Amino acid sequence: FGHERGSFTGAVRQHVGRFEQADGGTLFLDEIGEIAPSVQVRLMRVLEGGVVTRVGGEHTVKVDVRVVAATNRDLYKEVQSGGFRADLFYRIQGITLNVPALRDRRADIAPLLSQFLAQLSARHGVRAPTFTRQTKAMLLHYDWPGNVRELRNVVETLCLLKEGRHVRPVDLPDSVRSQMPSPRDARAIEYPGQLVLELDDGLEA
Repeated sequence: FGHERGSFTGAVRQHVGRFEQADGGTLFLDEIGEIAPSVQVRLMRVLEGGVVTRVGGEHTVKVDVRVVAATNRDLYKEVQSGGFRADLFYRIQGITLNVPALRDRRADIAPLLSQFLAQLSARHGVRAPTFTRQTKAMLLHYDWPGNVRELRNVVETLCLLKEGRHVRPVDLPDSVRSQMPSPRDARAIEYPGQLVLELDDGLEA
């Protein structure tokens, strides 16, 4: 929402908030289910009235912003339990896109793995590592409770620690290795558009 100079300790200059910066465009609010009740009230006022009042300010600023919000919480249940304001929930409930967890769309793991390998190795100026089939089977078998962000973080770590070398199961985080499939299960894993994975030491780029 921004603030005025001198509105609180450390506010040595005026700060234009995100809503003002996004005026005429789109503002992405990530993890909207985590915001405090007091902020929910202020957000509701902005969405209803289209005006922002900076912290410590006396005047309102008109804004025209398209809001896209994301959350990993079930906001309907949060409303029922009192953790999220009902009026705000129904105000932001426009076009809703439900993205399944990564464990429910395992066919996306391999393409994301390849994409992150290319992007992150280029970003850090290193040669991308390679994976044994056993390692790749474990990555496809893992439930990824942290979803795409967790996958990206694991790939980035491996790019830095295993530059241009082979990634074997022992190189994976403990959380991934704890869900290691049995040889029989690994050979049975099959995903749309992909070959059956075999649990052996063959290498894949």
